[in-house]
Amino acid sequence: MKPLLAGAAIALIPPMTVFAQQDNVQLEPVVVEGEAGDSATGPVDGVVAKKTKTGSKTATELTEIPQSVSVIGRQEIDDQGAQKADEALRYTAGVFAQPFGPDSDTNWLFIRGFQATATGVYMDGLQLFSYGFGGFYVDSFGLERIEVLKGPASVLYGGSNPGGIINYVSKRPDGRQRYVETGVNDAGNVYLGFDIGDVAKDGVVSYRVNGRVAGGDTYSDLQDGWRGFISPSIIWQPDEQTRLTVLANFSHIDETHNGGGFLPYQGTVTDRIVDGVNFGRIDPDANFTEPDIDLYKREQGSIGYEFEHTFDNDWTVRSNMRFDAASIDEVSVYPNGWARDADPTASPTELNRINFGHDSDVMTFLSDLQIEGKVETGPVEHTLLAGLDYKYYNIDHVQSSGLYDPDNANPIDAFDPIYGSPLTPRVSYLNQDLTQKQLGFYVQDQLRFGDGWLVTLNGRYDRAWLEADNRPTYYSPASSTESRTGGDFSGRAGLAYEFGNGLTPYASIATFFNPIIGTDANGDLFKPEEGVQYEVGIKYEPTFIDGLFTLSLFDLTRQNVAMASDTDPFAQVQADEIRSRGVELEGKVNVTEDLRVTAALTAYDIDFTKSDDPDLIGKTPFIVPEVMASASVDYTFRGDWYDGISIGAGVRHIGSSWADNDNKWKVPAVTLADLKLGYEKENWGVDLNITNLFDKTYVASCQTLVTCSYGEGRSFKLKAHTTW
Repeated sequence: MKPLLAGAAIALIPPMTVFAQQDNVQLEPVVVEGEAGDSATGPVDGVVAKKTKTGSKTATELTEIPQSVSVIGRQEIDDQGAQKADEALRYTAGVFAQPFGPDSDTNWLFIRGFQATATGVYMDGLQLFSYGFGGFYVDSFGLERIEVLKGPASVLYGGSNPGGIINYVSKRPDGRQRYVETGVNDAGNVYLGFDIGDVAKDGVVSYRVNGRVAGGDTYSDLQDGWRGFISPSIIWQPDEQTRLTVLANFSHIDETHNGGGFLPYQGTVTDRIVDGVNFGRIDPDANFTEPDIDLYKREQGSIGYEFEHTFDNDWTVRSNMRFDAASIDEVSVYPNGWARDADPTASPTELNRINFGHDSDVMTFLSDLQIEGKVETGPVEHTLLAGLDYKYYNIDHVQSSGLYDPDNANPIDAFDPIYGSPLTPRVSYLNQDLTQKQLGFYVQDQLRFGDGWLVTLNGRYDRAWLEADNRPTYYSPASSTESRTGGDFSGRAGLAYEFGNGLTPYASIATFFNPIIGTDANGDLFKPEEGVQYEVGIKYEPTFIDGLFTLSLFDLTRQNVAMASDTDPFAQVQADEIRSRGVELEGKVNVTEDLRVTAALTAYDIDFTKSDDPDLIGKTPFIVPEVMASASVDYTFRGDWYDGISIGAGVRHIGSSWADNDNKWKVPAVTLADLKLGYEKENWGVDLNITNLFDKTYVASCQTLVTCSYGEGRSFKLKAHTTW
């Protein structure tokens, strides 16, 4: 079945100020200037960002936000040689990236112990919601920066992951751009990227078009394919007070799935030993799908705008909207544990497999209307923000898997796979059209008074609607409908003090409300998530060097958590409460223009604090390591013959994690090294990035004892680039 893009064109006309003009009046041209390096959405100077909109929806200094925020700019993304967004976050405090290995079609991310991929991903401040397999893929080449707000964000953004959110900031028109890069890795995957932009002669209009195409083999056996995207954008700025930015994107992926995942604990973390015979471990490059039927096709598109106008009294109104659509068609055959575990007569080296497929069509519409201004009440200066945002998400999807047949569970030998055997036919177990809508009203007051006191107050009310039309399936021939309506308040209060030496201690408390989609094993609708976070910390922006250091301690309680069952990876249960406490330390310094240094440390204590299963209380959920640390350095030499040569190195430590919620089986810790060598002269350059320099074989995480994933092995990425 070929996927059809569930797209539509929507004309979004923002409110605009009408200017009267006499015929004999000649207007002076307005020059559209690029975003400065310390802007809230533009390029980051080196590795140290100054401002962000993610933590407050206003252009705010990072030191003034009463929560921990990390910003990864284009320079840092390129230094790492990151080809995916999750690769770019491997050196960020509080973020566990690539928990399921190098998954080519999804950016998997955990923040403060909680999975952010489904409800914690945003693009330009508007959510990229995901349910089931109906999400959106973002290519990192189209990003100017990646921002991480840690802790609850629903007071600003409505329902979202309470551990934190990722906000992708798109490249926008920024003066004249002429850039092309091409690269290849040692598996033979080749790509070409381009970034072209300019400003019209009258200075009123500027544009930018960037994109990338890639194709070829990858590190997993059998995996190949190609992908591409193009993102045009345009800015219309008739005067200094009015700006309209239009952003669009179209993406396409057509590939065969990678291997290295859905593997059993014994055979990956430990050797496979049966009846005294040691069969060793499964090759990380092995792929147990069926190449003749394996399929992953994605087509997605988006169009939106950002409009703002500042009145003569310095009050600003904004209107941000975006429409997204995606069609994903997928067929995959993947392992489901050792065959011997289900059938004592089976071969000790055979894996059972599941024949799985889905067809998902997704549409979203998002809107955020804001008004911002400054007022003074005596000695107190207020920056006020009020907004109304709306989210619409619809997914029409069918999921199917092979009929359960204990005599034919699609076995394949883990150490000598032979493909092409007959598979149990797929039948539908889910056939659903589901819509979730959410309307939220929020207010914010950022107060400044005294010689450096900062107070941030937020309040929000959300109303959410869920409608699900469950159509007949193979297992349930009857139709049914579900609906739910609910609402709640959330809030945040923060206090900070700016010392003259750049030191800013802060404290905050934030509550959250997050409606979630789904049913438990009994068929009951999930309750909305809710909870509270307490956070204290210190942010330090030295006066003698360009750097930013953040130390944060937090206590986050998340109630009504929907999580995968410890015994059934296809079902979910709703635990009563999980508590995540920890400390995060992050530092980024531009020592000089040619020397950049980063460091991060994360230490957690994550436990079930309430549960219907009393045996889980005090236990740590699987997947997430409780200790992570990293450091990186990048230096460019200046002088004679060696002028322009650069060398970079990084070390990442991923602590041990649990493979099961009963905490009986552990995934060991690993320390990895990365290396970068580069040369740049005038308008061209070349870079070589080596990930996992010493080619350590390790398991990134396990989600039950039959679902372990290998981490990325050693990879070489060679890139050449030029500007003109």
